Amino acid sequence: SSDVCSSDLDSVPGSRAIARGDSGKYYVGTRPLGRVYEITDNGSTRTARVVIDKLDQPTVAYKNGSLYVMAVDKMLRFDGIDKNPGVAPVDLTANFNLPPEKHHNWKYIAFGPDGKLYIPFGAPCNICEPPSAEYAQIRRYNPDGSGMEVIARGVRNTQGFDWHPKTGELWFTDHGRDWMGDDGPQDELNRMPKTGLNFGYPYCHAQGIVDPDVKKADACKDVTKPVALMGPHAAVMGIKFYTGDMYPAEYKNSMFIARKGSWNRTKRFGYDVVNVRASADGKNVKVTPFLTGFLDTKENAFSGRPTYILQMPDGALLISDEQLGAIYRVSYVGPAKKK
Repeated sequence: SSDVCSSDLDSVPGSRAIARGDSGKYYVGTRPLGRVYEITDNGSTRTARVVIDKLDQPTVAYKNGSLYVMAVDKMLRFDGIDKNPGVAPVDLTANFNLPPEKHHNWKYIAFGPDGKLYIPFGAPCNICEPPSAEYAQIRRYNPDGSGMEVIARGVRNTQGFDWHPKTGELWFTDHGRDWMGDDGPQDELNRMPKTGLNFGYPYCHAQGIVDPDVKKADACKDVTKPVALMGPHAAVMGIKFYTGDMYPAEYKNSMFIARKGSWNRTKRFGYDVVNVRASADGKNVKVTPFLTGFLDTKENAFSGRPTYILQMPDGALLISDEQLGAIYRVSYVGPAKKK
């Protein structure tokens, strides 16, 4: 059985990506609200405060005692914030060479096993040939913004990625383009066995759908296809490989993926968290429901939008709900032992 608990907070509206500090505080980014929250768990109660406000779609990552806050046009680093809540940020913006377009430039950022900071830059449109070579890609940097590398191209709008616990390979979600009908192109789950791969945008989508509007000869040639399709207009967001011991053993090294839900589909789709199991080489993929109940299919209406997932030290999962401004803790309690 699982126990789903609200964070008891109505003060984290718009909550998205979550990062955990060294002392156990949690930092939460938002999108239109422009805020970053700090949540302190006091055991039976939790308190929240706004770390910074009035940024353009900020997101968060944490490494070596520092909170990194990235907006569309800014990169800030708060050193020692969990011990010194009022610390002023160090502005690293100039080091990161950020492209100017805002469309699809809300970011999920994370530190990889190599200690580098991974940052996507989405396409500045629904479908187009990007105006310059700095869009529709994933980059990695040293934490101070030096040493930039483009590690993947043809990525329309990834909103989440994580590294396989055994192989260290990067896996990421990607949003399919809009206005080609209710049923596609589907969102994607991609695996990156090496750097320098092309994932198809804007010419080739999903498992080989050639774009009707932006045309190119041999559109799908040399394109790395997704390991799984994640549903039409599902808005796949956070992805997290499970490495904890709380859940049953069959969940180990599987993925949890949040699907925020469609905004432009006649019959709504998504609004859930799914568990995805696959072999390390991306084969034998199985997608099963995990956290549901936000979508009322009869009324074609939704009550929540799960977005991001963080594994707690005890193996429980934290799942943010952008719609309700809540964070759920999903724990596992095994069957009662016979006396």
